[in-house]
Amino acid sequence: MKNYLILLICLITLTNCQNKKRWKPLFNGKDLSDWVIKIKGHPLGENYKNTFIVEDSAIKVNYKEYDSFNNAFGHIYYKTPFSNYKFRMQYRFTGEQLKGGAGWATRNSGIMVHCEDPKNIGLNQNFPVSIEVQLLGGLGNGERPTGNLCTPGTHVVINNELYTPHCINSSSKTYNGNQWVNVEIEVRNDSIIKHFINGDNVLTYYKPQIGGPVDYNNDLWESKMGTPLKKGFISLQSESHPVEFKNIEILEL
Repeated sequence: MKNYLILLICLITLTNCQNKKRWKPLFNGKDLSDWVIKIKGHPLGENYKNTFIVEDSAIKVNYKEYDSFNNAFGHIYYKTPFSNYKFRMQYRFTGEQLKGGAGWATRNSGIMVHCEDPKNIGLNQNFPVSIEVQLLGGLGNGERPTGNLCTPGTHVVINNELYTPHCINSSSKTYNGNQWVNVEIEVRNDSIIKHFINGDNVLTYYKPQIGGPVDYNNDLWESKMGTPLKKGFISLQSESHPVEFKNIEILEL
């Protein structure tokens, strides 16, 4: 029995070590290598007014060179698409919202998964067709959950029914101030997606697919209505409020 327990402990330890080794950093903490920027009104690859910078081992959404937001919605995409994986990082909101940002965008950002190819994004397109894990910070009073779901150009299935409204709240707590929050997403091809905030499963849904309004290339996306979303790019948003992202990692399944 003693030898069996020792063997079991060794196997568990080995498995845990292997799992840890499988997590891979997507961000090197030094620069934006392997990431592609697209900001509304500007060509792919142009980091307009240094919207995305790297400081203190974090990717920061930076508006120091802006006078006003002017609907310059931005996304920074990892270079490679993924299908089955776990994604995790930490984020926090800082400072004040840039002048000209919408009220709903205060302390608001997001992780877009199953994104369309950034090369196909229109010059003046607001958001990629994708599944958004919406990140919200508390406003100092009242409840404001994070790790929500929004669906630009997509639908999902919840409670065995096609869910077509644009957003749905998670069951997470509210996080005020500039504290770091841990977010993890489990994406299983076109079958199931789970959101975790500080280790808690706060939202689960199924069968991500093309559907709903888009603001660019409408005919193309209408022709694909109902098509399952099996893979895509991962991107992080800039929506007018300074936000920071760090310890960005992926575990392919």
